Amino acid sequence: MIDAGRNGVAGRGLQVTGRVLMVRPMRFGFNRETATSNTLQRWPVIGAELVHQRALAEFDCVAGKLLSYGVDVQVAEDTDQSDKPDAIFPNNWVSFHDDGTVVLYPLQAASRRAERRRDIVAWLTEEGGFEVRRIVDLSWLEQRAQYLEGTGSLVLDRPAMVAYAALSPRTHPAALVRFGEETGFRVETFRTREENGIPLYHTNVMLSLGDRFAVVCAEAIAEAWERRRVLRTLADSGRDVVMISMVQLGEFAANLLQLRARHDSSMILLSERARRSLHPEQLSVLARHGELVAVAVETIEQVGGGGVRCMLAEIFLPQAV
Repeated sequence: MIDAGRNGVAGRGLQVTGRVLMVRPMRFGFNRETATSNTLQRWPVIGAELVHQRALAEFDCVAGKLLSYGVDVQVAEDTDQSDKPDAIFPNNWVSFHDDGTVVLYPLQAASRRAERRRDIVAWLTEEGGFEVRRIVDLSWLEQRAQYLEGTGSLVLDRPAMVAYAALSPRTHPAALVRFGEETGFRVETFRTREENGIPLYHTNVMLSLGDRFAVVCAEAIAEAWERRRVLRTLADSGRDVVMISMVQLGEFAANLLQLRARHDSSMILLSERARRSLHPEQLSVLARHGELVAVAVETIEQVGGGGVRCMLAEIFLPQAV
């Protein structure tokens, strides 16, 4: 556990928002550089152009589904300034907080750093009507090889000011300390292990938090004492805890996101692949907390190694007066 103090005030409000940022990619594809730590990526068996076109169709399906439920979807266009096969995953480079704070994160793969765009932040203020009061730019930590990949590395309990973080090559302890100092979040760290013995690349493939539920793959936590601590903290938060297996983790069953929909209703977005992997009793618990909305994103999951949650950067920024 890292307790870096409470110098900031970001995140003291709601757990769930009805506003998200999505980035429509120019060149989605397989990233050889990230595949060294992401075992969920699979080399495509079809050509690069067909991969990209299928990913665009899946992207548009997700954006359209969210819009049909009344979610405010801010779609930013990717740029063609460089080859960015993972631009579809903006949650790794930015997070937005309800005190007006924007955090920009250090990314491990050099091929991904061009995704980090201040012009998108400016666009959200100018066109989206959001208020940005402070930008915390942690990207300089890349020079020290201290990485922290946004809400891939961090799963935030915003009301409780707790950030869960599975240590990995993409989630460095020193970067976590800096994040805690800047935002006031208390960081709960732990180590994970896949069957091959390497750590999971991101926390959000094994843990998801809604307002009153948590989905967690406890068996992925390497040390028994850390497993007990994480489960105790989740239970103490008052959430219904849905335990999933390593097999379900590999089907992106924890990579889901609760969102506020029309008329203040609640929806839980997950992939078709994730929904198929979940047992009826698990689905029943989740359904108590919102309508389950499944979308087909197999190309993005297989080639990019990320799911629907990775495609969405939640916007908690206040609206400008």
